[in-house]
Amino acid sequence: MALRVDINVKNLELNDRLRNYVEKKVGKLDRYLDVLEEAKVDLTYAKTARSAKDRNIAQVTIRGKGVLLRAEERTEDMFASIDLVLDKVYRQIERYKGRRWNNRGDGRSAADAALEAGLGETEEPELENQIVRRKRHLLTPMDEREAVEQMALLGHEDFFVFLNSETSQVNVLYRRRDGSLGLIETEVA
Repeated sequence: MALRVDINVKNLELNDRLRNYVEKKVGKLDRYLDVLEEAKVDLTYAKTARSAKDRNIAQVTIRGKGVLLRAEERTEDMFASIDLVLDKVYRQIERYKGRRWNNRGDGRSAADAALEAGLGETEEPELENQIVRRKRHLLTPMDEREAVEQMALLGHEDFFVFLNSETSQVNVLYRRRDGSLGLIETEVA
């Protein structure tokens, strides 16, 4: 099954050269991970970017069976942005594959394999992918307007998690790079 590529542009003209470049490059992703079904590519020219080097924005969101990958890159050239964002996606695919398909295959337990590899005797734990702090957050039902007010009152500058009283879903209100607010509406896959 071929990867379906959907290209959206904003403040930019999508010419045949750019369309073919994106379809060719993004269309190859399913060779690396066969569960990928759909790729959404957003290309934006931001006139109001602080620096001219940040004006061409390429964002890729890839969905598949049990996988969701997203990356964004900003440069002075749209083709360079596309190449860099795809490099990020390739790294995410490799991490996903490593997490997903690295198995022993010989029936040994994980503890036995770790001891045999000498991993059980490490003096300093690797903190890169470990959860180092947990917090509990009571979700109070509120609408989006109340969530914006609570975010400001609590001094949360980056994000605020709340239970949307209108949809009964967990939502995340977050501050975007340009200072405006964004809302993530969750769905069960």
